[in-house]
Amino acid sequence: MFEKVNGKVVKVDVAQAGGVVGRTGAMLFYSGEVFFSPHQIPGASPGMRGGGLLQMAGRMMAGEHESTMLARGNGVVHYGFAGLEVQVVHMQPGATLRVEASRLLANTANLQASVVSVASSGGGGGGGGGLMGALRGAAAGVATGQGMFTTQLTGQGSAVLLAHGGFLELQVGGPNPVVVDPQAFVAAYGNVHTELKSAMSWRDAVGRGAGEAMQLHCQGQGVVYVQASEEKL
Repeated sequence: MFEKVNGKVVKVDVAQAGGVVGRTGAMLFYSGEVFFSPHQIPGASPGMRGGGLLQMAGRMMAGEHESTMLARGNGVVHYGFAGLEVQVVHMQPGATLRVEASRLLANTANLQASVVSVASSGGGGGGGGGLMGALRGAAAGVATGQGMFTTQLTGQGSAVLLAHGGFLELQVGGPNPVVVDPQAFVAAYGNVHTELKSAMSWRDAVGRGAGEAMQLHCQGQGVVYVQASEEKL
């Protein structure tokens, strides 16, 4: 599947991977006969039916998701973006990868993709979908300065993450959650439940920026990827 060329570039044999979905503008060069076409992740479309709030949530989901291109054919493609660090995640059946849309470089096309709310997602039915999930995601995005929605990948294949300043891999397990600054969060892999919580009362927050006032609690079994920076991509 994906192979790291160095800390900022990966390459992939498109035919062996069964097709590759890559962030628009991330293809650096390729050899062979490779064809590219626009790609749409399910759930990122504004075409939600229903009332005004539901349509608004659909527009937010579409606006926040990065546009992607599908590569097919026979050849090797090299991917990278803006000189950012890359991390390859090899997916196993039964595991889930939830990654911020702006921090996903590419993934094999055989993975099943959807868009969910960042506010609450993962094992135990966190309620990340639908209108309420969209509205919770909107509130989370406003409070933290982070995107409101995240890309969810399942199945067997691989994906490539992006980060400023390199990656930290935090093991999740046991009774105590791993608590992450939402602006440094890149992705969660495995069976990880994420929930956005306030770290202070509204009285404490008056006159202050959001910053560490909001924290992302991660529990379950798996790995959380954090970038060594709070800079947005």
